[in-house]
Amino acid sequence: MITDEDKERVRQATDMLQLVGETVELKRRGSDWWGCCPFHHEKSPSFHVNPTTGLWKCFGCGAGGDVFAYVMKRESLDFPDSIRYLAERAGIELSEERSGPRRGPRRTRVLDCLQEAEKYYNTQLMRGRGDGPAAGRRYLSGRGFGSDVCRRWGLGFAPGHGALTEHLRAQGFSRQELVSADLALEGQGGRLRDRFYDRVMFPIHDEQGRTIAFGGRVMTDAKPKYLNTKETAVFSKGKHLFAFDRAKDSMVASGTCIVCEGYTDVIAMHEAGFTNAVATLGTALTMDHVKLIERFARKRIICMFDGDEAGQRAAERAVRYIDKTGVEMLCVVLPNNQDPMEFLRDHGADALRPILAAAQPLMDFVFGKRLAGYDLSVPGRRVAALDDMAQVLAPLADSMLMDGYATQLADMLGFDVDRVRQVIRDKAAAARRKEAERSRMEAQQPQPQSQSQWQGDRQAAAPQQAAQGGGGEGRALPAAALSTDERMQSVAERELLSMIATHPDVMRQHGDRIATFTWSDSRFEAMAWAMLATPAGTPPAEVVGAATDVVADAPRILAGGRLEVTSRMPVEQRADFLLDVVELWSKRREVREIKARLRMSSSSVPDDQARGLFRTATELQKRINELSNRVSAVA
Repeated sequence: MITDEDKERVRQATDMLQLVGETVELKRRGSDWWGCCPFHHEKSPSFHVNPTTGLWKCFGCGAGGDVFAYVMKRESLDFPDSIRYLAERAGIELSEERSGPRRGPRRTRVLDCLQEAEKYYNTQLMRGRGDGPAAGRRYLSGRGFGSDVCRRWGLGFAPGHGALTEHLRAQGFSRQELVSADLALEGQGGRLRDRFYDRVMFPIHDEQGRTIAFGGRVMTDAKPKYLNTKETAVFSKGKHLFAFDRAKDSMVASGTCIVCEGYTDVIAMHEAGFTNAVATLGTALTMDHVKLIERFARKRIICMFDGDEAGQRAAERAVRYIDKTGVEMLCVVLPNNQDPMEFLRDHGADALRPILAAAQPLMDFVFGKRLAGYDLSVPGRRVAALDDMAQVLAPLADSMLMDGYATQLADMLGFDVDRVRQVIRDKAAAARRKEAERSRMEAQQPQPQSQSQWQGDRQAAAPQQAAQGGGGEGRALPAAALSTDERMQSVAERELLSMIATHPDVMRQHGDRIATFTWSDSRFEAMAWAMLATPAGTPPAEVVGAATDVVADAPRILAGGRLEVTSRMPVEQRADFLLDVVELWSKRREVREIKARLRMSSSSVPDDQARGLFRTATELQKRINELSNRVSAVA
C-alpha cells in the first residue's frame, strides 16, 4: 500500500517545472510560468505553473491540480500509479516495494527481467549455433541488416523450448516476474514455457530507453506473422512507439516525426539517416501516440502508409485526430506500393527526401484515395461516394474544420453543401448511438475490479467528502444546484484559499477575521484552517499538502485562483480585497438566512426572538454596505 509518507517524499522529489517542461514550452512572467496547454489545442498561452505551490492550472480548458494530477492526465494513469510513475523517475523505493502484499512483481524487477531477455535473445542471434539462429541471421541479412545493425538495435532470436525461461530463472527471476513481463506462459501442470519461439526478435523501449516489450517475426509463412508482447504493467501498444527513444532528439531538431508501419521500415529509415522515424506496434495510430509525438515534433507528423487497402484504412482512422493536435498531419505513399525498407534498398536515401518534402495533407490523401474508386459522372455513384465519405468524416462532425471539408466534398460531388453536412451529422449520430448501445451492453456485464481501480475510485470519490480531520459528512453540491449568490461566494472563497496557499504567512494574521465567515462549502473551511494551522515559515508546497490531507481535491481547487496570476495589486492590498469580498458574501448569506427565519409563521418565531433577528440583520446590512463600498472602490 502506498502511504502518505510515500506520496510526500515523491512530491518533494519532483521538480514541477522540469516535469511540465517535458511537455510544455514554458516562459517566465514574474514568479510564474506560462505556456500553451498540452491537453487542448490553443494558440495563446493559458497554462499556468506556480513552482512555489507546485500547482498548475489551464484557464482555457479548466484542468488543474498538483504534480500527481498532471501525471494522471498526461500519462492516463490512476492516482496510485501516478505516484509509482514519479517514484520510479526519482529513484524512490515505495513502502509497498519493501514489504506487504503487492498486486504483482515490482516494476523495476519486470524491467530488469525484460532487459536480461533482450541480452539473451541478442546473444542467441549473434553467436547461437544451430538451424534457428542461422535462419535468423539469414533473414535479417536478406533485409540489409548485417551484424553491426543487429548489435546496434539489439535484435535477437528466440529459440523457444524453455531456453529463455531456464536462463532467466538461473539469473534469479521468479515465475511471477517472467509471467508479468509476458516472457513466459503457464502451461498444464503449472509448467512455464517461453512466450516466443523460432522468431526474430525486435526489442521495444520506452522513452527512457528501457526494454518494455518485444515484437517477434516468424521467418516462414506461418501465422501470425508478428507476435507482440501483450499489455503489461510496463507496456501498452496504444501508448508506445517503436524507436521513439532513438527518434525524439531528431524530432525536436526537425520538428517532424515520420510514422511507419513496421520495425524493419524504421530500422532502415534510421540507418539511411532519417532518424526521426518511429512505428506503431501492431495497432493503428492512437490519440495517445499523437500526444506523445507532439511533445517533441512541434510542426508535422508524416504518416508513411502502404498504398494497399490496409494503408488506406490506417489513413482514414488517423483523420479523426486532425482537429485535436496543433501539428500538421501529412501523408506519403511510396511508388509501386513499396514499403520504406524496399524503397531505400532500391533507390537510396536521396530519392526519398523529395518525396517526404512533397508529403500531402492527410485529408487530401483520404479524399483522393476514396473517391478514386467511384465514377463520379454517374449520379448514383456520387450518392454512394457521399455516403462513403460521410462515414470517414463523421468523427469530425462537431469540429470547426468540418465546414471546410464539407464544402470541399460538396464541390467535388456537385451536391448542396448543407445536404453534405446533414449526411455527415447523421452518420455521426448513428455512430454515437451504436457506441452508447455497446457501452450499455458492456455495463450490464459484471466486471472484476482490480485493487488499482478500487483505489482510483476512492480517490475520485474523495473530493465529494468534506473531510475535517479525515472524516466528515459534508458534500459539495453540483454547480447547477447553487444559486447565483452561492456560486459567486464559492468563487470568492476559492480565490481566498489560493491566496492562503501562496502567501500563508501574510494570511495567518487575518485568522480572527476569517473565523467569523460563514462558508458556502464545508470543504473550503476545512482547507482554510488546515493551511492556517501550519507553523510560520512553512513553504507553500507543504501548506498545499496540509489542505490535501483534509480534502483530497485540494490541489485542483487551489490551482484555480485567477486573481493571484492576473492582479497587479500588492500582496497586502490583494489580501484585504479578498477578505472584504468573502466577508461581503458571507454577511449576505447570513442576512438571507435571517430573512428566511423571519418569513416563518409568527407562531414558530416568538416576538422577542424576531426582534433580535431583525436587529442582527440591520447590523449586518450596515456592514454589507460598508464592504460593498470598499469593494467597489477597488474594483
